[in-house]
Amino acid sequence: MDFQIGLVIAGLAVGFIVGLTGVGGGSLMTPILLWFGIPPTTAVGTDLLYAAFTKMGGIYVHHKKKNINWTITAWLSLGSVPAALATLWILHSIKTDITAINTVIKYSLGWALLMTSIAVLFKKKLLNFSQKHSGDKFHSESKTQNLLTVAIGILLGATVTLTSIGAGALGTVTLFFLYPLLATPKLVGTEIAHAVPLTLVAGLGHATMGNLDLELLGQLLLGSLPGIYVGSMMSGKVPDLYLRNAIAIMLFFVGYKLVF
Repeated sequence: MDFQIGLVIAGLAVGFIVGLTGVGGGSLMTPILLWFGIPPTTAVGTDLLYAAFTKMGGIYVHHKKKNINWTITAWLSLGSVPAALATLWILHSIKTDITAINTVIKYSLGWALLMTSIAVLFKKKLLNFSQKHSGDKFHSESKTQNLLTVAIGILLGATVTLTSIGAGALGTVTLFFLYPLLATPKLVGTEIAHAVPLTLVAGLGHATMGNLDLELLGQLLLGSLPGIYVGSMMSGKVPDLYLRNAIAIMLFFVGYKLVF
């Protein structure tokens, strides 16, 4: 595809917002790519690798700050990576034309956006609710908690592979419920550490099916890498409540339009 400055600016804007608010890049970038006329399969495949590369730097920073719980990351990955591989196998095995697959991905994307918008909008209330119930049975029994973490990983693996959405906002919210006493920086760091192998495996799988545009990926990264750096530097200095709510409302309407 030809060089488009609009895609670089889109990458810059999404990178900045992700760095500033922590809202998942996929929930913002994939609808933007559809608006640019990119087919759903290519948009999802390219966005997955875009997410993997942009979040790799986040692992380095959060590991240095000791914000990653590698045990939780391992349990999540135990569910998500096999689920991603299984979803890729199903997509590859479906003997149907690309138009039908695009339609399935489009509707799945719409529902994922609707769920993400709710997760972003009510994030604070969900966190408060989970902390109130931190003494519940499944929080104190490690075996049950581990099994639930693997189950959440399976759900995220399938959702992310099909839509490129969920590793960020949905992943963090589900961790709120399972680990309510874990500090928020550690929740975010753990989610990022889990998102990288998941999006990398899913993205490479989509690439083998031809759902990757390398030029598109390069243009997005050209904007997003400096955008994430600047946004991360400003994180905590700029009140992001209104920005988060605006993003949540926008995601809800985009999701509603895709589904209905």
